[in-house]
Amino acid sequence: MNLGRPKSVPYTGQRDGLTGIDKRPVDGPVRVSAPGPKGVGGSGLAGDAVCETRHHGGDDQAVYAVAREDLDEWERTLGRTLLDGSFGENLTTEGVDVSGALIGERWAVGPEAVLEVTSGRVPCRTFQGHLGEKGWVKRFTERAAPGAYLRVITSGEVRAGDAVRIVHRPDHDVTVALQFRAVTTDRELLPRLLAAGDALHPEALRRAREHVEKSGATVEV
Repeated sequence: MNLGRPKSVPYTGQRDGLTGIDKRPVDGPVRVSAPGPKGVGGSGLAGDAVCETRHHGGDDQAVYAVAREDLDEWERTLGRTLLDGSFGENLTTEGVDVSGALIGERWAVGPEAVLEVTSGRVPCRTFQGHLGEKGWVKRFTERAAPGAYLRVITSGEVRAGDAVRIVHRPDHDVTVALQFRAVTTDRELLPRLLAAGDALHPEALRRAREHVEKSGATVEV
């Protein structure tokens, strides 16, 4: 479990130069709850900073999770150590196929909190600046293992080491990885996102609907 404090950096588009992407591990307990609409609400974790609320945070991006296994793979690729929180994630999981999770899949984390998968994380220049890797946005996008944004269904306290249990899997095949590819590199996949319905991040759902309307594509839902 990782939290970030506001930090002044030269690589963010924020007018004040602040970002909360530099997340560091904490033991907890940390209260997890819905933060409010995007543009108003920030992180779903108490004490965690989201400085750019136009594009980050809010109810549908309340929590960001990354698999430790994906960080380990990037360590081998980049030849450097990536500590938990290196991608700006709130939850670094073990044994969970985060990018293979279904949109609308629900996780029970700890004794109370229930989270719902909404979308993958699209990389930005702040992420690239934070990692300090040339061409990072392109490389991250090409791998299509973006980690997952989650909304808070049931609030609760979370601690490092808490179990993550999948308590609901919807009846469709729209994974985080597929959704990510649809909104980044393969727009022909956009109609398939409609199968996830309202569980999908509203922005991705709108893009899928607009694509279908413009293209006249036939969709089976």
